[in-house]
Amino acid sequence: MPGSGPGEITTLLNRLQSGDPQAWSELAPLVGAELHRLAAGYLRDQPSEHTWQPTDLVNELWLRLLGRGELQFQNRAHFLGVSAHLMRVMVIDHARACRAAKRTPGAAPDSMSELAGLLALTDKRAIELIALDDALSELAVLCPRQAEIVEMRYFAGLTVEETAQALAISPATVKREWEKARAWLHARMRGVEI
Repeated sequence: MPGSGPGEITTLLNRLQSGDPQAWSELAPLVGAELHRLAAGYLRDQPSEHTWQPTDLVNELWLRLLGRGELQFQNRAHFLGVSAHLMRVMVIDHARACRAAKRTPGAAPDSMSELAGLLALTDKRAIELIALDDALSELAVLCPRQAEIVEMRYFAGLTVEETAQALAISPATVKREWEKARAWLHARMRGVEI
């Protein structure tokens, strides 16, 4: 968006931390396209009949962010990293709900949108998402920085430079840790003991 940049976004994030509710309405149009891109990335491997759209995921993200109370974001990249993490949690929660509903015949979904989602997420995809989340959670215990890098690079779609800025590390470190994390996750997903 012309006239908006990382400095303006950081200023708005600082205003949020100071308790300025008006900052939300000014922030939304500046980061909306990036959040939509993140959501599309999370939903890119969904089956074609999946009814959960990127806009639905972004709207749910805004509701969760608004409901969190005190928020502290260092800059645009940090905000996107937190947003990516929350989107991952929402998608994984959705996958777990799908699996639970399939194991509990007759359990009624809470809403029509949840029903549509439960019908659309394939069992195979739900298993893959849950396995990836479990592996990433395990990696977060072993090496939190690598897990953060995976969230920012893979899920948030941040560049090496943006990830380095958000984590206050060098781009070379991001690249090195990214490669290690990918190898570890690949082995874990294949069931190889590491």
